[in-house]
Amino acid sequence: MLSYQHAYHAGNLADVHKHALLASALDYLTRKDKPLSYLETHAGRGLYALDAAEAVKTGEAAAGIARIEGLGWFAPDHPYMRALATVRAKHGPQAYPGSPLVAMALLRDIDTIQLCELHPQEFTALRQAVGRKITVHKADGREMALALTPPTPRRGLMLIDPSFEEKADYVAMPKLIGQVAKKWNVGIIALWYPVLASGAQEGMVAALRGAFPEALSHEVRFPPAREGHGMIGSGMFVVNPPFGLAGEAERLSARFAAL
Repeated sequence: MLSYQHAYHAGNLADVHKHALLASALDYLTRKDKPLSYLETHAGRGLYALDAAEAVKTGEAAAGIARIEGLGWFAPDHPYMRALATVRAKHGPQAYPGSPLVAMALLRDIDTIQLCELHPQEFTALRQAVGRKITVHKADGREMALALTPPTPRRGLMLIDPSFEEKADYVAMPKLIGQVAKKWNVGIIALWYPVLASGAQEGMVAALRGAFPEALSHEVRFPPAREGHGMIGSGMFVVNPPFGLAGEAERLSARFAAL
C-alpha cells in the first residue's frame, strides 16, 4: 500500500523515540575516523513542516517534539538536538527532519548514504530534500534491503521503518532481518515498529527476540494521540547495537515513564 503519509505524524512521540536512538547510534559511529554506510528502506519525504496543515490537524507534533523540548529532555549538545538545530538553521524554525535528514546532519563527507522510497510523491519530495549527492532509490524497501547488503563500506547502520499498514509487515520483518543479518553480519540493523493496543506487534517482537537474543529490544509507552487511536507506544529492535545505546534507551524509558 502507498497510502501512508508521515506528514500527519512527523515529530510525534514515536519520532522522538526513534530519532533520539538513531542519532545516538550515529554519533557513536562517527567518533571513529572510519567511513560508514547508512541505509534506509522506507525513507519518506525526509523533511517536514510542523506548521503544515497535516501536522496541525493531528496535533501529534505539539504533543511530541514541541512538548519534549519544553520539558528539556535533551541537552543542546545531544546528537538529536544537534541534528534538529542543523535542519532548522537551513529550513526554518518549524522544520522537522525525518530519519534521512537526521543522518545527513550527523554523518560526514567520508560516509555513504543510500535511501529507498517507493511512494511517488514522497520520493520526489525526498529527492528535493536531500539533494543530488545522496543516492535515492525509487524502489521497494524490503527488496533493496537485500540488494544493497553488504554495503561498501561494510561498517554501518540500516534503518528499517515500514508503515505497518499491512499486517503482512509483521510477518515479513523477522525473515527480512534474518536475511540481512546473514548477508551483513557486522551491520547494525534497526527496526522501528508501533506498539499497538491490539498487540499486533507482539508475535513479531517475540520472533525477533528469539532469533537475536543479544539485540537491543526497547519499547516506550505514551498516551494515544487521540481517543480511539491504536498506537500506544514505540519500539526499536537493534541488532548489533553500538556501545552506549542501551544506556540511552534506559534514559528514554525514564523520560517516557514520567509523561
